[in-house]
Amino acid sequence: MEDAWGIEPEGQLSVDVIETDHEIFVRSAIAGAHAENFDIQVTQDTVTIRGKRKAEHVLSEPNVVHLEECYWGSFSRSIVLPCHVRPEDADAVFKNGILTIRLKKAAMPSSIPIITLDE
Repeated sequence: MEDAWGIEPEGQLSVDVIETDHEIFVRSAIAGAHAENFDIQVTQDTVTIRGKRKAEHVLSEPNVVHLEECYWGSFSRSIVLPCHVRPEDADAVFKNGILTIRLKKAAMPSSIPIITLDE
């Protein structure tokens, strides 16, 4: 359903962001979706998940909707990560309606010792 300007509204995903010593995990329950309908973009500090899910059942007319909490249609979510990651090493698994994206942390900057040379 489009708005007055012809723009289709998007639902927003709920996510969990979990950090370990070496990785970041982004997890989201996305019932009714199929993996081939996802577009996941990863940069050094952001993950964006886009997709679409369609209602499996078409109700016959006339309908009286008493409660409608499930969102069907396009969805997206951008997450700013708590640290930099290596986009080229990211992977994603979609199993039992749960999308899990694994991101390896980028090398942390390290201090180097300064050697003093007496002249």
